[in-house]
Amino acid sequence: MTNLIEVDQKAAGQIDPELRAAIGRIARVPHLLIACDYDGTLAPIVADPTQAVPLPESVAAVRALAALPQTTVAVVSGRALRDLATLSRLPSEVHLVGSHGSEFDIGFVERLTPELVEVRTRLQVELREIVTGKPGVRLENKPASVAVHYRTAERDVADEVKARVADGPATWREVTVTHGKEVIELSVVPTHKGTAVHQLRTSMSASAVLFIGDDITDENAFATLTGPDVGVKIGDGETKAGHRVSEPIDAARLLGLLLATRQHWLFGERAVPIERHSMLSNGETVALLTPEAKVTWLCHPRPDSAAIFADLLGGSPAGHLAVAPERGGLPLGQRYRPGTMTVETRWSGLTVTDWIDRAGGDSALVRRLTGSARVDLEFAPRPEFGQVQVRLQALGDGLLVLGSNEPVALYSPGVAWEITEDGGYDTARASVDLTALGGEQLLELRFGTHSLQAHEVTAAERQEAAEEPWKHWVRSLRLPPEGRELVARSALTLKGLAHEPTGAILAAATTSLPEELGGVRNWDYRYCWLRDAAMTARALVDLGSLDEAEGFLRWVDGCVERTGGHPERLHPLYTVEGYELGAEAVIDTLPGYAGSRPVRVGNLANHQLQLDVFGPIADLLAAVADARGAVREEEWRVLEAMVQAVERRWHEPDHGLWEARLQPRHHVYSKVMCWMTVDRALHVVRKHAGQDRPDWVGLRDRIAHNVLEHGWHEQAGAYTVAYGDEEMDASSLWIGLSGLLPDDDPRFLSTVLKVEADLRSGPVVYRYRWDDGLPGREGGFHICTSWLVEAYLRTGRRADAEELFEQMVATAGPTGLLPEQYDPLAERGLGNHPQAYSHLGLIRCALLLSGLVKP
Repeated sequence: MTNLIEVDQKAAGQIDPELRAAIGRIARVPHLLIACDYDGTLAPIVADPTQAVPLPESVAAVRALAALPQTTVAVVSGRALRDLATLSRLPSEVHLVGSHGSEFDIGFVERLTPELVEVRTRLQVELREIVTGKPGVRLENKPASVAVHYRTAERDVADEVKARVADGPATWREVTVTHGKEVIELSVVPTHKGTAVHQLRTSMSASAVLFIGDDITDENAFATLTGPDVGVKIGDGETKAGHRVSEPIDAARLLGLLLATRQHWLFGERAVPIERHSMLSNGETVALLTPEAKVTWLCHPRPDSAAIFADLLGGSPAGHLAVAPERGGLPLGQRYRPGTMTVETRWSGLTVTDWIDRAGGDSALVRRLTGSARVDLEFAPRPEFGQVQVRLQALGDGLLVLGSNEPVALYSPGVAWEITEDGGYDTARASVDLTALGGEQLLELRFGTHSLQAHEVTAAERQEAAEEPWKHWVRSLRLPPEGRELVARSALTLKGLAHEPTGAILAAATTSLPEELGGVRNWDYRYCWLRDAAMTARALVDLGSLDEAEGFLRWVDGCVERTGGHPERLHPLYTVEGYELGAEAVIDTLPGYAGSRPVRVGNLANHQLQLDVFGPIADLLAAVADARGAVREEEWRVLEAMVQAVERRWHEPDHGLWEARLQPRHHVYSKVMCWMTVDRALHVVRKHAGQDRPDWVGLRDRIAHNVLEHGWHEQAGAYTVAYGDEEMDASSLWIGLSGLLPDDDPRFLSTVLKVEADLRSGPVVYRYRWDDGLPGREGGFHICTSWLVEAYLRTGRRADAEELFEQMVATAGPTGLLPEQYDPLAERGLGNHPQAYSHLGLIRCALLLSGLVKP
């Protein structure tokens, strides 16, 4: 470990900046092949070849690199494979290739054809005759070749041997000749290091290759490099390699730098617990802050657009905007300013106040630094998830971001920025003395403009103008006396996830935050799910706010209109603008949160059939109609469309609300939601139109009879996940939560007990335990926990409901935000963050426990 640390420290100061940048780029490819020569690269050249042992620093780096996932290490040498293995003593994870690519394993010699064995024998005899009596010349017999070494011979002796070899066996048709440093190798197999590297690249499906070598024979490998590949020549001489270092210890330092960089890329830098991030919002886009006030996530212009800061998923190289006191140290604390989406982070002598401006025109992320400390600043924009290389230009009172599709500028009056190139990207750094600046410094990241002109309005006034709409909205809510601030923060979070220009509501602010650290359950939730958004809007209606619900219902009306009269063809989710998603894709240049890959953009659930989505929309519409006392024209259209969709398809199997990538089933929850669609529609037409719909009554009763009969599983003693399946699912609680079964029905009571026994673990309730076709496991779902809290209340178990609610609340981050899930064993949040489901569940439970809404 000490050697690796020393290598990395030296690498930082001694490696050429261009080479360091190349290493930074290649360290971040999905699957990396590292191939090195042995003599003169991993081991220094020595007079006695049998004493050529590798440098300990090189061995340590190679071993550690070979142990990394998605990383292949190979030593490609001119030595015979058996000798190479004996001298190097490298672990089996390192692939050894001998004889310039002729030997990939010990059993190679047995695979030579009899004809080739005969040629090799003749070659050995002929060369033995040539070198006999020639001091300083020795032969090295290999399984498929013979090497003639003349390093220690006198010049005239060496010249004579080379001439006789060139005029003799080197002319044989069956022989391939390779010239190295004071060695000639004659092989019966036509190969060289270039073909060996190509074969390794192909067999390992490598995205890029780093090849390091010193010999003439390594030029064949350098010649095969292309695209993102990197070649490094050790020592003097002409070369096809793009970079050069002086000696083997430099190669060791290079490998140490590569190791450190790739480790960070694969596993993430120190991963801040998900729940400790705070969200900024202006109703149009969102950003996430770490507890140390680093802007770690920001998509623009919409929350489902590509990220300009993706530090959350790729570490510092993926883009960030950081502020910290020069002396270092952790903050004293971080909080939201009451009733706002403004975040304050405090150190001794420094307060950083962050908000996203909403005062007309193009949006801007504003950072107001106040205090007396010296402060370090770092700005690393990486548009399109780092897929677009941009340049920074210092100009006047700030920086221009050049090369992106949309103008971006960082207004920073009085700051002297130093711009450096880092792995092909520009990063700007600066240090400011707040005392010398009168105690305040402004940073303003402006989108859609290159203007660096000062605002006519002061930063303090703009902050007040940005905060007042949030405060006014919170004052209008009907908040419970118990947990008032907690519910207010959840409500603000939900409103922050609402996209005001369109009416869409995000399921979460992020993509690909893992449901299991290091696992593959990483999904993109930056879209509008019909179900999630309807449930979110319903929670806000319960608090007394109708604007979000009305905006969302207009958005749904637009989606229904685009089905051309076929609302049953609605997708489960859409972009915030109400259009179908593009194909799900993977950004393989990002390592993911704490190394959790893949990082996904888009969501294949877009193509699933989820028949439950109509129920929450009808339930929301009924709540809005009751709160307002009337139904608008577009809402009548939506209501009719929801019932029409259910009537056409309720009897079909579907994929269910959890979007498992399995074959469709008759999910109990989906049938219950179909029933609820018609039940709430009947409520609306009866109460607000003074009519009845006998056809709807008949449809509702048919669905009820079907799910009550077929959803019950006798052996389980409960309503289960799907017809005929014994596995439990937390969503089955809706057999009672929907009102389909009364609270005192024995079947509902039994289902509650079964969910508790099978799916609750301490402060959380898991969605299910059945096999969903994906590897790994996930955490408990906060929304499912809230369902069990309500079920406890409905079945007379108030003490249990209060206890579980308190446990759920205790899992929130320090600023009151909740991600999708919680791991009760590791005691940390999981999944995308903040999650609308989690906060709407918290609001629902608080209102139920306070008696402000009825179950």
